[in-house]
Amino acid sequence: MSSHTASRPVGRELYTPDQRARRDATRWTLVQGVLAPFQFLVFAVSLVLVLRYMAAGEGYLAATVSVVAKTGILYLIMVTGAVWEKVVFGRYLFAPAFFWEDVVSMIVIALHTLYLVALIGGWMSPQALMITALAAYVTYVANAAQFILKLRAARLQSTPTGALA
Repeated sequence: MSSHTASRPVGRELYTPDQRARRDATRWTLVQGVLAPFQFLVFAVSLVLVLRYMAAGEGYLAATVSVVAKTGILYLIMVTGAVWEKVVFGRYLFAPAFFWEDVVSMIVIALHTLYLVALIGGWMSPQALMITALAAYVTYVANAAQFILKLRAARLQSTPTGALA
């Protein structure tokens, strides 16, 4: 078997045995495991603050700070996630096993970055900024769902029978 063939998952498996071993051995797996729920917590708080501002017109500063914080954590998890993908799959982004998750992640990053650029540049009203943040959050939720489904599939594949024990 060539090394090229050995580096690709067999059939519909998410990881080859070598990739699974690298995933389990790297500290970046733990980093992602800590950052992902932390990012979700920051998102949940921020969502409440943004919705409060949208509904009541109050708390713009708190909502803005929360979106900026969420964006910073997003950038951190994306950089560390790219390093994780490089260690496990040999490329920083768009490894076949996570191609569509990475595509949607780019949309998430683009919307969060649009928010920051518009905020810093003063190019949008507070209302438009919060709508942009909500659009970023909708895509973030879709992307998080992609990753949760992918992790569930990986867990199912890691059991000998392909089912949860």
